Amino acid sequence: MAALTRLIEPEARALGFDLVRVKMFGGTSDPTLQVMAERPDTRQLTIDDCADLSRRISEKLDELEAAGRDPIDHAYRLEVSSPGIDRPLTRLQDFEDWKGHEARVTLAEKVDGRKQFKGDLAGVEGGNVSIVDTTGVTHAVAFDAIEDAKLLMTDRLIAATQPLSTEGADEFEAEEQD
Repeated sequence: MAALTRLIEPEARALGFDLVRVKMFGGTSDPTLQVMAERPDTRQLTIDDCADLSRRISEKLDELEAAGRDPIDHAYRLEVSSPGIDRPLTRLQDFEDWKGHEARVTLAEKVDGRKQFKGDLAGVEGGNVSIVDTTGVTHAVAFDAIEDAKLLMTDRLIAATQPLSTEGADEFEAEEQD
């Protein structure tokens, strides 16, 4: 994944996007290369942004394949998206940016007998992420020890996250009611 990330990140940056995550999932039955990116100012992507990034990535990967340096040696599906409201937290800065919101953090190995923490993000200090659990205890975990982390859908998160545009939403609602 590190090699793919190094290939994809310049394509995202060329469009003014920050790369959030590159992940392969689906196993051998439905391999999917998932690329999440965002505009730094809105933390979202439009459908057109996703299409533009998808084209750039596809062109880059096709170019490498034609040169005999295909980084993925089997068929796969490319999925480009915005991280969404209950986004993965993949960069140290994400934990600071989303301070005060509820998250689930899973560690690669147990710390203090626990592998998973759920609670409000309390920020970053050095290379440690702080999370306050439901009992009010603050846990500091090393960023490097985190295997997976994501925001949890809460009313607070919904209120803090505004869509880029709600244009057309009223038309969609009207069609649903007909």
